[in-house]
Amino acid sequence: MAWAAGAHAALVERLRGAGYKVTPPRLAVLQVIEQGGEHLNPNEILEQARAIHPALGRATVYRTLELLTQLGIVRPIFVGESGPTYIRADGNHHHLVCAHCGRVVDFDQCMADSMTQDLTRRFGFRVTSHLLEFYGVCADCQD
Repeated sequence: MAWAAGAHAALVERLRGAGYKVTPPRLAVLQVIEQGGEHLNPNEILEQARAIHPALGRATVYRTLELLTQLGIVRPIFVGESGPTYIRADGNHHHLVCAHCGRVVDFDQCMADSMTQDLTRRFGFRVTSHLLEFYGVCADCQD
């Protein structure tokens, strides 16, 4: 699910407001992520972003992902041994993760809503998003 067009302008302003230049390489990485690029590793982001900005380098992708993480625009998730994949930090994300093959299945049903309300009530903590992961063995690996 991609961000709305207005969100793009807000994210660009967020970069500028934090004192960072909005360069074509950064915009290319941001565009890949905005176009629904969930669970992409840095190599996949590099490959897709090079279609937008062919001179993009690997180090720039890593630096941009680090910056976007610091600004709370994306967050890394670590599934298996393949290193981080990146998801948008907005909203809530729910995953089933196979501990055998590393397969990740997204699901929408949120069981954390009542827990979020309870945490707010008990600790005065305003939850803005959450990541919920269940680890186990997928049907294919059970066979």
